[in-house]
Amino acid sequence: MIVEILTYVGVGALLIVFGLLTWKKQMVTLLHSYHYKNVKQADIPAYAKQMGLGQLVIGAGLCLSGLLRLVVKGFLYWLPFVLGLAAGLLIFHKAQMKYNGSWF
Repeated sequence: MIVEILTYVGVGALLIVFGLLTWKKQMVTLLHSYHYKNVKQADIPAYAKQMGLGQLVIGAGLCLSGLLRLVVKGFLYWLPFVLGLAAGLLIFHKAQMKYNGSWF
């Protein structure tokens, strides 16, 4: 159980770091190149902000699930991750369609 919790929190923290780097440092190169190949140079700051925010939301949900695993015995500890993943993917989708035109 401890390894599971550490994995959730570790991967979540890594996603949060990547999200902050993508957003604040505008390091869209952390994403796969086909995700940003059609993004105009002028749109990079807004695109990086939205993609970084999506990563932050998913990472926070995963970290929260890991921490809830300590106190919740049932399957409800998965709820923050599922909600965070859904919200993060929605943010990704919105940014991809607006700035890149498609996912690929």
